[in-house]
Amino acid sequence: MMSKSSVGKITYLFPVFCLLLIISGSYSFGNSREVISLDPVTEGQAKDTSDKNLSDTTRVQAKSTPAQTVSDSVLYKNRIFKSEELIRGERLFYGLAYPKGEAINCATCHNTVVSDTINWNPDALEISKKYLGKNARDLSKVLLKPVGQKMMQVHKNFHLIPEDIVLIKAYMDKFVDIGLKPEKPVITNLVLFIIAAILLLFSITDLIITKKLEKRWIHFIILPVTGAFITYMLVINALSIGRSKDYSPVQPIKFSHAVHAGQNQTECIYCHSSAPYSKIAGIPPENVCMNCHLMVRNGTRSGAFEISKIIYSYENQKPIEWIKIHNLPDHVFFSHAQHVSAAGLDCKECHGDVKKMDIVKQVSDLSMGWCIDCHRTRKLNVQSNQFYSQYRELAEKVKKGQIDSITEAMMGGKECGKCHY
Repeated sequence: MMSKSSVGKITYLFPVFCLLLIISGSYSFGNSREVISLDPVTEGQAKDTSDKNLSDTTRVQAKSTPAQTVSDSVLYKNRIFKSEELIRGERLFYGLAYPKGEAINCATCHNTVVSDTINWNPDALEISKKYLGKNARDLSKVLLKPVGQKMMQVHKNFHLIPEDIVLIKAYMDKFVDIGLKPEKPVITNLVLFIIAAILLLFSITDLIITKKLEKRWIHFIILPVTGAFITYMLVINALSIGRSKDYSPVQPIKFSHAVHAGQNQTECIYCHSSAPYSKIAGIPPENVCMNCHLMVRNGTRSGAFEISKIIYSYENQKPIEWIKIHNLPDHVFFSHAQHVSAAGLDCKECHGDVKKMDIVKQVSDLSMGWCIDCHRTRKLNVQSNQFYSQYRELAEKVKKGQIDSITEAMMGGKECGKCHY
């Protein structure tokens, strides 16, 4: 039986341990990568099943493909794949099998997990969907005899026999159903918030009711630390409601502004042509993209895969479903024309240095305070802009030297009705 002194020590150490955990702020559940597996494989990694008798395993039907001209080669035959064969295909895909003593890991270039960093190569799901309706022979051409310069360089040492290509194709068909593995969410703040709340309740309860902790001074450390942490978390999260700073969604095409606006020096207005005279900057239609990509069919980093999406959309008259990044509430009025033409603002003032971004993200929080602060502090160029000549009284004061500059706030930029009506 545990002695009273032991219980006292545990009671003493528990809140100290939890308090240290909150202060450190480094706890998380991890983001270990796991290889996608198929039954009967377990434990997150494809296993060698060559020494196992799987003759009684369930046979898996390969994805249906269009009618094929059948020859004696295994490449052209529809097959029913055993679980053992699908596992072999998975191992080949991830470089865990070594045909001719060489490991070819497809996942090195083609992501199998969701990622927030740009990978110029198409992910495994995109490739699997592209070849879902094709046969293994089509895949073998890309693997062994690619036509793109980048793929020729990467695939030059590939040595795969037809049977291996068939098994890789079978696993890719299965991958369409599996999909990209999502990253495990990091819930550090939530865990710390719960621990802090438990410690706060424990300290208040023991301080007022139970009074079991002999060293009362511990409460006067726990209470202010946990109270400050909980208050901070509540305030920060309350302020962030409705704001999307650093929002960076996955777009249907890996379009790099660093390449187009930075490296190639394409003007923002060339693609977003309605910004000088409209409320919205506009998203360029496919025919604008094709002004260049009628000739440019291969990217130096992305190859032909991403550009082919634009060409397919253009030729089939299917608009690209770009995801809007900068969003304002419905009750807020904002005009690009007012800011670009009248105020003469540069795009990077609000959108950040887009010319250096491969993946565009929302740089500013677009809060009301952020807008009003700009209206209060930014000096307007009224000398060479006829728009401001209508504000005669302010213009005269500038000419007479009574004021050195004009801000938007002087012209009603802080009035509610300017943006909310």
